[in-house]
Order: sequence, then structure tokens, then C-alpha cells
Amino acid sequence: MSEWLKLVLALGAAAVGLTLAAMAWTRLMNEPRRLARAFRQTLGTSPDAALIAAGTGRGVALSLVARRFAVCWDRGGWRIAYPLAEVIGAELELDGHVAGRALQGETRRRLERQSGAEADVRLRFLFDDPAHPDFELVLWPNPGGRNGFARPREAIAEANRWLARMEAVHRRAGAPANVARPSRGHRPLSAELEAFEPNDEDEDAYAD
Repeated sequence: MSEWLKLVLALGAAAVGLTLAAMAWTRLMNEPRRLARAFRQTLGTSPDAALIAAGTGRGVALSLVARRFAVCWDRGGWRIAYPLAEVIGAELELDGHVAGRALQGETRRRLERQSGAEADVRLRFLFDDPAHPDFELVLWPNPGGRNGFARPREAIAEANRWLARMEAVHRRAGAPANVARPSRGHRPLSAELEAFEPNDEDEDAYAD
């Protein structure tokens, strides 16, 4: 085999190796994976529920096992962990107006608007922390492409589920801190959230 052929084969192998490495690095560092790692690092365990505002580098997650709520931005470069006791609740804003909310010590405010958002859908979480009292996710519109919500109706539905989660978390506020670690595949929130899933009246409010 000539020296030139050996050189060509070596260069080809190096190019393939670099391509595979670049693909692996891109896959490892993309937004959902980076935020998923940030959630695990912040909570100290896998979250029971997580929400990412695609294309914005921002997301939230909660764990009943760790009794923590995580907020992450800059694709996980910055993050804060709040004890669940410091989570006041969340508000759903449609086109700049509060359309629903679930706050600690209050009855959940159901969706009142009978039409979908025309400008934007935002979910704002509130905390008992003077330094960082809130955290906002813009769910629609979003630059996340196929990773984001395609229609405002989908974003509103997901935001409403998070209002239900906040209400369920508040109902559990007096539970003992040593919550047992769930087994693989177990969903600790599911039993309580069944009572808070959007009803038919709420679904009517999701129309575009």
C-alpha cells in the first residue's frame, strides 16, 4: 500500500471520527439535555415533572422526593432551587392578562377566557424570596421549532396542568419531609392530579 493511500485512509478515518464526535457533542449539549442535567443537579434527583420553554433556554422542574422546585435559565448555566414551602404558586397570562392562577392559601382560579391567546402565553411562578420572587416562561410563541408548542391551545393546556400541579403541591404542604423515594416508573403526583385535570369547560378555553 502506497504512502499516499495510507495518508488518504488516515485522513478519512480522522474526518469520520471528528464528525461523530461533533454529532455526539451537539446531542449532549442541546437545550433539552442540558436543562435535564441541570434539573437533576439542582434537585439532587430526577424530577417528578419538568417544563421547558423551547428555544429560550429556560425551564422549571419539581421533585416531591427532594421537596424542591428548580428554575433554570441560560440552558442550565444558571439555576436556583427553592424548597416547596417557598413556592407561592403560578399565574397563567394570556396576552398580558391573568387568565388563571393557583396560589398558596387561595382557591385555584380557573380559566375564564373563552378564546385562545393571540399574542403570547406566559406562565409565571411566584416564590417567597425577596431576591428572586418570580420566574417567567414564555410558552408561545417560541423559537423552539418542533421542540416547542405548535399552537397556543397546546401551550395553554400545558400551563393549566402546571396550575393543577401547584394546587396539588399546596395540598401536600403538610406532608412529612421524609417522603419515600418512588420506584422506577412510579408517578407520585398522578393520583392527586387526576382530580385537577382540565375539565370540559377548561378545554373550551383552549380554542385558538
